[in-house]
Amino acid sequence: MTTSPDSIAAGFDTLGLAEPLLKALADVGYEIPSPIQAACIPVLLAGHDLLGEAQTGTGKTAAFALPMLQKIDLKRAVPQALILTPTRELAIQVAEALQKYAHHMPGFHVLPIYGGQSMVVQLRALSRGTHVIVGTPGRVMDHLERKSLVLNNLSMLVLDEADEMLRMGFIDDVKWILEHTPAERQTALFSATMPDVIRRVAHKHLREPREVKIRSATSTVVTTSQSYCQTHTGQKLEALTRILEVEDDFDAAIIFVRTKTATVELADKLEARGYSVAALNGDLTQGLREQVIERLKAGTIDIVVATDVAARGLDVARVSHVINYDVPYDTEAYVHRIGRTGRAGRTGRAILFLAPREMYMLKLIERATKQKITALTMPTPGEVANRRVAQFTQQIVDIIKNEKLDFFFDVVRRIEGEQDIAAREIAAALAWLSTRERPLQMPGANDHAPRDTASIPNAVSPAPSFSRDKERKPDAKARTKSDESYPAAEPRRERPAKDGRSDTPVKQRSFAEGTLARYRIEIGRNQGVLPKEIVGAIANEAGIAGKDIGQINLFDDYTSVELPANLPADLMDILRRIRVRQFALKTRIMEPGEFVDTRPPRRATPAREGKKPDWKKPDGKKPEWKKRER
Repeated sequence: MTTSPDSIAAGFDTLGLAEPLLKALADVGYEIPSPIQAACIPVLLAGHDLLGEAQTGTGKTAAFALPMLQKIDLKRAVPQALILTPTRELAIQVAEALQKYAHHMPGFHVLPIYGGQSMVVQLRALSRGTHVIVGTPGRVMDHLERKSLVLNNLSMLVLDEADEMLRMGFIDDVKWILEHTPAERQTALFSATMPDVIRRVAHKHLREPREVKIRSATSTVVTTSQSYCQTHTGQKLEALTRILEVEDDFDAAIIFVRTKTATVELADKLEARGYSVAALNGDLTQGLREQVIERLKAGTIDIVVATDVAARGLDVARVSHVINYDVPYDTEAYVHRIGRTGRAGRTGRAILFLAPREMYMLKLIERATKQKITALTMPTPGEVANRRVAQFTQQIVDIIKNEKLDFFFDVVRRIEGEQDIAAREIAAALAWLSTRERPLQMPGANDHAPRDTASIPNAVSPAPSFSRDKERKPDAKARTKSDESYPAAEPRRERPAKDGRSDTPVKQRSFAEGTLARYRIEIGRNQGVLPKEIVGAIANEAGIAGKDIGQINLFDDYTSVELPANLPADLMDILRRIRVRQFALKTRIMEPGEFVDTRPPRRATPAREGKKPDWKKPDGKKPEWKKRER
């Protein structure tokens, strides 16, 4: 049968999958099966052999992995399924996917075996027992010849990317392996193309196979320019916000993530940075979903963070950018995503974030869209500062052109006269005042600004740096009152206030001794924060003494901190607004059970000197202490 991407099942729960697999799919954010999954899973669950023709990246790993896992007998730690892949990278990827889908199947073991890995390690793992083998043909043959791999209990075999194995010269090895497997096994063969050699192998080794062909919907999106940005997970949010700042012709954006939870988390983080944003996911009622879309159309919000399912059918003409914050699971999903922009004859922009280990998806997507995806580097703080200044300058020019400013001219003249301050200084102070919520200059902007800014429109030249005379000055301690040949000591410079802290110290508050409560703040390891910075900011801004601050636990995206329970509302408001490393803490009390202490248990405290520990035997009796013989 031939299947198009539009023929999609209502959900995975309609395909006959077991509850542990459905839970694992929900954990990773799968909501609706892709076309190949909807077509193949029922066929394989029914026990039929399968001949599938589908491009790499269409989601076929889940199409054969889920039925395979459902048929595994966890009580028997023997190879019950074998998956052959052309490369070790694909073998590792498939093994990781199986482990992910089997998350709620305790005791499941999958073993990738491939050339280049220690044979001793593989032999040891095989001797311990495993349920599924994922391997390259050459290494699987080695183990079969050594008798270290026995396939007598094999019930299912999958040939993944058969045409690639043919191209790499493995087809004879594949035939040899097939001849050394039980004849009554179930077999599935997947190939992007179906040359005659592959079809002959299928007819010889598959029993009345059902054929599934996925017609690709990957037509070129000519109105959308595509770029990718390679970045690590911890830098992704910073890269996203900088790119949003410097992108030309930005009007509105849809940012795609994989899970419903991620939509809310990312929307909150962007809102904390000043963006008008809303989350769109499957948990919203139809009324709330329509409300978010209407707000996007009306311009009251500029960014929607959505899952693939929630954004299905979304058509808003003003969406200028589609950003793949999380890599899509397959190329079909990518094409559907970027189809949300470039509507009504307008030019669209698609940006893809890739971690180093996800770079293999780039070529698959380029092949699917038939377009070259250009590299995009994360903008420097200097480039962001230049863009902010250019926008600020344009705002001033527009106001001068379009607004009546006579009253404000009088205000400025009055300040000049009464305070003896130059108009230039007044203008600088007003500029600072109007941009303090969104500073024109980012931290580190001077370090990264281009050296030659003359050729950049609206560019900001780096601020001049002043350094002390490099000549070593005489030691102040060596001076005497009568020695007037030494210059006077330089006045001590005031230390600048640290990020997130006020210049004026806050009066410390006192708290009655009592229990501490655990609070959550929205900044963690990914933002590079240190515990001492959190303690300093809370002590300085909220007036909570260090002795009243308890245990601090840093996680990737948030931090938990123990503070006095039942803090007053005004103090909680301060704690929400305090900024550390440009991030608002957004402090809130943690719900019961929300915090899980992942630290290893402490060692028992050793007995004090001169006292013997009160150890007891399992029967409750104390051991007899004997003097050690020398």
